[in-house]
Parts: sequence; C-alpha cells; structure tokens
Amino acid sequence: PPEKRNARQEFKERHIPGASFFDIEECRDQSSPYEFMLPSEAHFADYVGRLGVSNDTHVVVYDGDELGTFYAPRAWWMFRAFGHKEVSVLNGGFQNWAKLNTALVKTFEEMIQNVGSLRFQVVDSRPEGLFRGTELDQGNGGLESGHIPGAVNIPFHSFLTETGHEKSIEEIQQIFREKKVDLSKPLTATCRKGVTACHIALAAYLCGKRDVAVYDGSWLEWFRRAPPRYKVSEMK
Repeated sequence: PPEKRNARQEFKERHIPGASFFDIEECRDQSSPYEFMLPSEAHFADYVGRLGVSNDTHVVVYDGDELGTFYAPRAWWMFRAFGHKEVSVLNGGFQNWAKLNTALVKTFEEMIQNVGSLRFQVVDSRPEGLFRGTELDQGNGGLESGHIPGAVNIPFHSFLTETGHEKSIEEIQQIFREKKVDLSKPLTATCRKGVTACHIALAAYLCGKRDVAVYDGSWLEWFRRAPPRYKVSEMK
C-alpha cells in the first residue's frame, strides 16, 4: 500500500535506465471518494504526455514489487482503457529484469571439468588455421593458436551468405550435421575472446536450440590458464 512504501523514493534508488515514473496516486480521479478511480481523458492524456508518451509510443509497464508484478497491470489496463494501442507488462517485473541466466555462460572451471567428463559438446568459431594451430595469432602478443581438447571447429562465417545474411535454417542444420554436432544435446560455443562464439549460439537458436552457452573467457583465458596438455596445436 502507498502509505507503507515511498514508491517515488524507490524509483530514485533503482529503476530500469530510461524509465519514467508513473505515479498511480497522481494519475487518478482525485475528487472521487474511492481510491483508484480513472482520471478524466484530459487528465490522463496530459499526465502521460508529460512522461513522454505519445499515441504511437510502445509503453512497457513494470513495478518494483517483491511479488514481481503488483500495480503494473493496473497501469496497463488504464492505458488500454484510454485507447492506447501498444502497451505491455514486463513479465516478472523489476526484480527479474537483467538477471544473469547462468545456463548461457560457461566458466573456465566448467570448461576444464568438461575436458574429462565431455558432458557438453564444444564448438569453436575461429578460422581453421587458428583452431588447428597452423596459423599465427596476429592480434595479441604471446598468444599462440590452438584449441580446447575435444572441440569441433565451425568458423563463424560458415553461417553467413556472401551478402552477410544468415543462411537458411536448412543450410545451418546441414553445417551442424556435417560437423557431427547434435543440436539435441548440450552445446557450448567458444572462440578467441567470446565474440564470434555468439554466432554459433545464434545459428543454433535459429534452428530452435535456445540453450547454447558461450565460454566467456574463450581462447584468451584458456591459453593463459589451462595446463599445456589441454592446449591442442599442430604448430611445429
């Protein structure tokens, strides 16, 4: 209840960047003896206009309640009652916004364990020469090339057409099949520094596999931290 919480103060302390504060106490019919009656059309239009909302704004409503969502559906309904077309409720509210999904991130420790257990497949998105260790890494002093034991190499550009578009789902599935990567089983992507690995995750996502993890440290971390026997290279 508003008398037990200072919503404006809560908003000042923490909110999603760029959010506006919708004061449900202010945007109501204050002449009514009942708590939350709708304001007039003019009052509502003026109030949300001052928040920066116009007729073609897509409004996303959320609140900071510990339940996840409490007042937000009221604001959602108010916008709809006044004819606003594009309005959504943020599923889970503020407390679930920007929470790390650890299932999509792999750490060095998890990657080391996997070399022995092979609980998940590993795909490396770097060019073949860097993966095999036959090509020098030009980008970083002292960084030799090579790969994590058991990793499969699918260079990220394999998924792109000559015009830079993603290939069709059928073509992408065929690429994974040719490399004997099973999209029905756990999969982690790696690369040099955690960037092009995300191409693997995106390609698999387009095929309906939404849980591909990325090894955030990738080869930069692996080369510096893994024991020599865990660095496979054909470098002479």
